[in-house]
Amino acid sequence: MSQQINKKVLLFVLLLGGFISILNQTILNVALSKFMDVFSVNGTTVQWLATGFMLVNGVLIPVTAFLMKRFSTRQLFISSMLLLLIGSVFCAVAPNFSILLTGRMIQAAGAGIIMPLMMSIVMVIFPAEKRGSAMGLIGIAMIFAPAIAPTLSGFIIEYVSWRWLFIGIIPLVFIVILLAVKFLVNVTEGAKTELDVFSVILSTIGFGLVLYGFSNAGGHGWDDAWVLSEIIGGVIVLMFFTIRQLRANDPFLDVRVFQNKIFTMTSLINIIVTMMLYADMILLPIYLQNGRGFTAFDAGLLLLPGAIINALLSPVTGKLFDRYGAKPLFIIGLLFVIPSMWVVTDLSETTTFTFLMIRTIFLRIGLSFITMPLNTAGLNALPKELVTHGTAVNNTVRQIAGAIGTAVIVTIYTAKQTDYAVNLTAQGTTEGINALSSIFASSDAYYFMTILAVIALFITVCTPLKKTVQAKKVTEPE
Repeated sequence: MSQQINKKVLLFVLLLGGFISILNQTILNVALSKFMDVFSVNGTTVQWLATGFMLVNGVLIPVTAFLMKRFSTRQLFISSMLLLLIGSVFCAVAPNFSILLTGRMIQAAGAGIIMPLMMSIVMVIFPAEKRGSAMGLIGIAMIFAPAIAPTLSGFIIEYVSWRWLFIGIIPLVFIVILLAVKFLVNVTEGAKTELDVFSVILSTIGFGLVLYGFSNAGGHGWDDAWVLSEIIGGVIVLMFFTIRQLRANDPFLDVRVFQNKIFTMTSLINIIVTMMLYADMILLPIYLQNGRGFTAFDAGLLLLPGAIINALLSPVTGKLFDRYGAKPLFIIGLLFVIPSMWVVTDLSETTTFTFLMIRTIFLRIGLSFITMPLNTAGLNALPKELVTHGTAVNNTVRQIAGAIGTAVIVTIYTAKQTDYAVNLTAQGTTEGINALSSIFASSDAYYFMTILAVIALFITVCTPLKKTVQAKKVTEPE
């Protein structure tokens, strides 16, 4: 009985820490224009609050496989929360943009460890037949936090000081640290293991260049020499990194997880779903604010009902995963997602707020059937000794997919908006050209996302996701 109580307490502390970490990661997305005014910086400079966070987070995630071998659960979790606390204090008192950015980078260092750590702990302490339910609870943090962030941020920016974006997080992080010190038990103990410094350097440069290149592609264009050199350079470095890991006896990040067909196929679906999620979170507010004149707070409110339903459904879909396996859930989810993308391919200046809210609810219902079952199915297919590497790879893939999705959708939107603006001017339109071109461009971008959803459905149908296969692989003797 005590073990059961320990699991619940452990999961609660992890869930609270993960929720705060992910909320902190996404809460600045609608506040960047405010920081441009406050600190008198341009758009390129202020974007570093988001880009810099993503880069630090992205390059640290691959390191977590080593950190989880080297340090205990308590050490890692409390350290990540302390970094989040210190970074939040820096941001809250920041007298200038440099201090704000420094604090943001410190926050990112803490946030990068949390999600892989949470997933690995769940895979260790829960048997295969109960992991879906446990991961469903973690899904509350993964899905609900970024979905409520725009509403919360919009409210704070509009009615309170921007400093409360960070002041509000400080006591919450402090409470989590106290709970962790008192209740968090060591699921894994640290062991002496040597750090492959060269692999760390290759990983940092490779993932850093790829993430930075894709984050710049949306604004600078895919034909920009720097963007291309960053992405190509990053890919080349990652090739050397991969070769080194395959030759190592004790790899820094074991890329052999991709030899498992189920893990590889679920990773592909993960990439597509994450691209769609990030793209929608950017595109819908652009349409509402640039095309229709709504405020950031209005845009956040539109996303809120879907976020709440998503959070409520996440534990339910986790239990359904334990009972029925992954494939039925993925198919049901995508049958919600595909129409939700298709119905916004003909947006206009009269599309109602209510229609968009209902559509977003349907989208979020679909995503709740996919997101956490997807992670669980991929990790369940791996033997125990590869789980920590699987979680690190999983979260790294999500980071890169988010950057790619954002870059691609911004590129499509920008190109189409320019074309529509030229055409409208040629047709003699004199008023509202920017708003109309923004609306039409948003519609066209959703065509691309609909195609992605159909591709994800095709991959799902072709993936041999059988419940018995997952259980067998996980219960292999060590």
